[in-house]
Amino acid sequence: MVQHQRYNQLKNGGDEEAATLVFVWTNRGYYRRRRPKILSFLLLSLLSCGFILAPHFFSFSSALSHLYFFGVQNDGLSGDLDVNAPLCSSISNGSVCCDRSHFRSDICFMKGDIRTHSPTSSVFLYSSKNSDDNVSSTVDGDELQHEKIKPYTRKWETSIMATIDELNLISKRRNSDVDHSCDVIHDVPAVIFSTGGYTGNVYHEFNDGIIPLYITSQQFNTEVVFVILEYHDWWVMKYADILPHLSSYPPIDFNGDNRTHCFTEAITGLRIHDELTVDPILMKNNESIVDFRNLLDRAYRPRITGLIRKAQEKTSGCALATPKRMHNQPKKPKLVILSRKGSRAITNQNILVKAAEEIGFEVHVLRPEPTTELAKIYMELNSSDAMIGVHGAAMTHFLFMRPRCSVFIQVIPLGTDWAAETYYGEPARKLGLKYIGYKISRRESSLVDEYDKDDPVLTDPSSLNQKGWEYTKKIYLERQTVKLDLTRFRKRLLRAYDYITRIHLQSQHLA
Repeated sequence: MVQHQRYNQLKNGGDEEAATLVFVWTNRGYYRRRRPKILSFLLLSLLSCGFILAPHFFSFSSALSHLYFFGVQNDGLSGDLDVNAPLCSSISNGSVCCDRSHFRSDICFMKGDIRTHSPTSSVFLYSSKNSDDNVSSTVDGDELQHEKIKPYTRKWETSIMATIDELNLISKRRNSDVDHSCDVIHDVPAVIFSTGGYTGNVYHEFNDGIIPLYITSQQFNTEVVFVILEYHDWWVMKYADILPHLSSYPPIDFNGDNRTHCFTEAITGLRIHDELTVDPILMKNNESIVDFRNLLDRAYRPRITGLIRKAQEKTSGCALATPKRMHNQPKKPKLVILSRKGSRAITNQNILVKAAEEIGFEVHVLRPEPTTELAKIYMELNSSDAMIGVHGAAMTHFLFMRPRCSVFIQVIPLGTDWAAETYYGEPARKLGLKYIGYKISRRESSLVDEYDKDDPVLTDPSSLNQKGWEYTKKIYLERQTVKLDLTRFRKRLLRAYDYITRIHLQSQHLA
């Protein structure tokens, strides 16, 4: 009860981010406790679709469209709601059905004569329904149904959702006197989504964009067109290696393309399961986050091959190439340190490098910049055995590591325990990585030099976090650096080294 009161206090005070943290933490067990009420709600939601599902729901012989595979999914945090529940799982021609039951995102389905109209931010569905249909019409008698949706996966954050373009989904009665001609006719479905919001932050780009896009479009086997609101050329270029593995067609800039695009099926909005993950229970073919990672491997492999070839060409001719390792010399495990500068930097990184090398690692220091090509980061981490990094958005790159044979060590600064575990620790384990969290002591934080030893900033970070996101951001994220206690941290390095060498020995034995 106290946490719910705190959530309402923060939300009413305009502190959306902090309210979100409190809400997610408090409601982890919600769906288990409320299953009967949720099922009742789903039944009411089904009936609210204007009885359009009834013929398909009771007929096992009906031919189901691709939309069938978007049966109800639990977008909360427990992931235990029956995926086979029939909300919006089958809709008839000329119908619109919206599933708004999820915590993270809304998603709407359309089937029939679908036409885009970007000047009015609308997608029209023309129907031959008569006036006596069980759908209320508007004053002018043409509009049968009108839904509004912001196709972005953080619907609980009202502050960021206020920046997302809203789309009108309108079912209208077909009028023979009006020109409904198509400029472009598509014979595959559309998935409509936004690349606005927090796009520009690599965590949000994957968590709120690329992974939900994979979840939503995977069923179509690339036979789908992406229609993008708040389209960014740089985003399309940044993910140019991945997008062709999700769609065989060029994406459409909804706001910048005034042509009328016509479809027979459309999904507006994206599904999201949890933080940086894919829940196989909620997928048509039980795909998991490992399958998504395999897609990344296929996407970046050609580019990596080109980068390696270019590097080899540079070392040809008169240049001295790196001496080849002797056949009887074992390969050292490769450790990548994701380096930061400024806030949350490891101030004794050079000593860390030496300590890791003494243990037996081959150490590479990587400092990703916003302009760093993702294929280059992927190449570095895909070939690594271990990664070390301080909690932050760059930890999203654990997705580039090899499942079942790699170690991810996350340094956890003061005040970031919950976020480090929720956003990166748990997802890394789901990917199949060996995850090691290293929670720093007070003496390893630069904050010990700014605050009295008994100050709550040092002794009780959770009390500061409860004051709001701005406190967490300004104190623990923006003003804190880390000086590792190498005596303590060495134990994590040894644990990682032992794990990796054991995996290597097992692989050699199997070979």
